[in-house]
Amino acid sequence: MQTEDLLARFLQELTAVDPVAVWAHGSLAGGDYQEGRSDLDLITVLPGPVTPRVVWRIALTHARLRNEPLAAKLHCTYLTPATADDTDRSHLTWAHQKLFRRPVSPVTRRELHAFGRVLHGRGPAGLLPAVSDRELGAYVVRDQRDFWRRAVDNPRLWTQDVWVDLGMVIFARATVTVRDGRLISKGEALDLLPELGAPVEVVEDIRGRRYGDPAPPAEGWTARRAGLTRDYLGPAIDALTASYG
Repeated sequence: MQTEDLLARFLQELTAVDPVAVWAHGSLAGGDYQEGRSDLDLITVLPGPVTPRVVWRIALTHARLRNEPLAAKLHCTYLTPATADDTDRSHLTWAHQKLFRRPVSPVTRRELHAFGRVLHGRGPAGLLPAVSDRELGAYVVRDQRDFWRRAVDNPRLWTQDVWVDLGMVIFARATVTVRDGRLISKGEALDLLPELGAPVEVVEDIRGRRYGDPAPPAEGWTARRAGLTRDYLGPAIDALTASYG
């Protein structure tokens, strides 16, 4: 399996920075992973400060993997024991084949504690503070209100598959999180969306690209899909944030 081969090679390369722990989250840990389609979402805990030399070694690690199958899907954020408890702090991250900084969200933190896969070293308990239901719910509502609702008002975005897929799936997952206090997979989100009033055509379009081998879209479908998605998500997000915000 190409995924396991890449993970083994990644762990081998990481010995240069002596990691305390390496964890998988997202679909790779949660059981809905689709090889070649899903990202490989990882967290590495380093033993000490992220110095320029450590950054160089991490960049070199990913450069050595660049010709491996699925390497472009491998995303990893680098924490240290001293910085792991700050949910607002941005951490060194390799994703989309470049280095930048971003926080480790409460959703990711909850995933790691609920079903994270330990690839190396210690587990999340004792290294990563747990996330309360209140903190998790507040985060997903804020994300829907401040990011996704504003994105709905930008028509250009919704002609792209990635925006339709993420917008719809994340809305369904957010709904379950604030309503029931639990996390669901992307597959479960797709099953739930019609019950939440989402347009079935759009849901099946997403499902086909995630799990099937879809034909090229029919003429006019991309524009129609964008309209259906925006017409649904705008009021749906407004209702969610009004109820739980």
